[in-house]
Amino acid sequence: MGIQNDVEIRILCRKLLILKKEAGLQWLIASPFLPSLSIVSTLRCLHTTSDDPLSPHLPKESAVRNLRKILYGNGNGDQVLVGAVLGLTDGSGERDLQFFISRTGKSRNLEKASAVVYETQPEKQVWEKGCIVRCELPLNLPLYYASNNPKDVEDAYTRAIEGVEHKLRDPQVAYVIEAQSKPSPGGPEPVIIHGTELEPPAELPRNVIVLETAEESLAKSITCSYFFVETKNISSFTSVEEDADKILVSVMFNRSRSNLKPAAPTAEFYPGFVHPVTVLYELSYGETEMKQVEVRRSLHLRLGLPFDRPLLRIANAINLSSVKGNTRDKSNRRGSSLLKDVHQGIPSSGVSGGSISLIQGSYEYYHYLHDGFDDSGWGCAYRSLQTIISWFREQHYTSIDVPSHREIQQALVEIGDKDPSFIGSREWIGAIELSFVLDKLLGVSCKVINVRSGAELPEKCRELALHFETQGTPIMIGGGVLAYTLLGVDYNETSGDCAFLILDPHYTGNDDIKKIVNGGWCGWKKAVDSTGKHFFLHDKFYNLLLPQRPNMV
Repeated sequence: MGIQNDVEIRILCRKLLILKKEAGLQWLIASPFLPSLSIVSTLRCLHTTSDDPLSPHLPKESAVRNLRKILYGNGNGDQVLVGAVLGLTDGSGERDLQFFISRTGKSRNLEKASAVVYETQPEKQVWEKGCIVRCELPLNLPLYYASNNPKDVEDAYTRAIEGVEHKLRDPQVAYVIEAQSKPSPGGPEPVIIHGTELEPPAELPRNVIVLETAEESLAKSITCSYFFVETKNISSFTSVEEDADKILVSVMFNRSRSNLKPAAPTAEFYPGFVHPVTVLYELSYGETEMKQVEVRRSLHLRLGLPFDRPLLRIANAINLSSVKGNTRDKSNRRGSSLLKDVHQGIPSSGVSGGSISLIQGSYEYYHYLHDGFDDSGWGCAYRSLQTIISWFREQHYTSIDVPSHREIQQALVEIGDKDPSFIGSREWIGAIELSFVLDKLLGVSCKVINVRSGAELPEKCRELALHFETQGTPIMIGGGVLAYTLLGVDYNETSGDCAFLILDPHYTGNDDIKKIVNGGWCGWKKAVDSTGKHFFLHDKFYNLLLPQRPNMV
């Protein structure tokens, strides 16, 4: 580093005055991130030679020498060496503190510093140029040694430290490193480091660990600044404790796996056992605020949850005041009762050797005459849309109410698809109109499958099975003047035999589950049954609306 002729030492640590009060030798600590000849702290020399208490025992002071290597590299012999010495006391009892430097890093050819500046706000220098790291790791460190040989305590301590070090580098350990400040859109994502990625350099003491992360099998150092805010107001700096960026490191021990392959912590679920997760949100954000998206995304990452469905929203909270009942229990919407998941427990499809793919999650059954509204003969597609929207509500993708027929019509008018006279009418709607409404009200995109005849629907079973396995949303089938809701398929790839799980919105009776199932209003339908009857019409084209699961948390 370049040195001017006038040598100026800058003191960035008020507690450096300890030099004047403590006897013995101390090391002066600088930093490569700060201006040259800046002293930030001191370390007491613990080991001196037996014949001279002011001469350091360098072999035993290896930690300090290694620290110098880390900061300045192996070629640190060419770095400037700074030293200080206390003079004799003056008349007031104070001892003069003088600083010397060696430009070549050797102990000879010393020259006295021309000026020593004690910074009044040393924190500003650190704040602008460096970062403050404080590590807290509470742990138990048991020591066992023979009471008749107290000298063994040093060896016992060394073994205990090595045991902790080994445990922290265990393959079953993962470290989640994240900013402790409030998350913001576009902020730093948490970083996960596994125990096997913690390898100390050879020149460090055995109990010092350097954290590194691996990406595509290549070690890559993560600097502290990755987690810092982009800007800082230096002029309003008050205190390090209040204004400093904080990095939170959580140590997690994976108990759910026994192999040695590094893995993030996982949760293991057993049949019949459900464990609640408690999450605290700031109520000022509000449930739908985008500020909570990154918070939830971080929690999904830490808990190993999927990123394509909301599981930790406020709407997901367990209502402990309600009594758990049958999944077919009625729930209230707009003051009326609704049946849920009416397909559960229905008879088999009759497909031999088939593979069943079903809707994922719960829904509510909407059908003709529900809510006392007479839509017989024209409202089946509206009812199918209401059932689909109820699915998005039940899976907590939205908190809007299931729209009425009039509100559905209003949405189509607002986007310009229909004239204002459409509101309040009894006009039919089809798969395309349903896709418009889902996009406007929920922001949900849809895929549409067209078939020229009902006879071609069995050819789409493989594609429909893939939809239920990947998306899991209910499907609307529209053909001719009829609309149905499809909840699943049973398909035998070898024989081509298949059946469709149909929820029929044309039902006009009361919400009696036995009557609905026994009457075939919810059940498996084959394109051609055993009597030769065709469920799907051969002379009508069909549109299938496949809502896509939103990729959101």
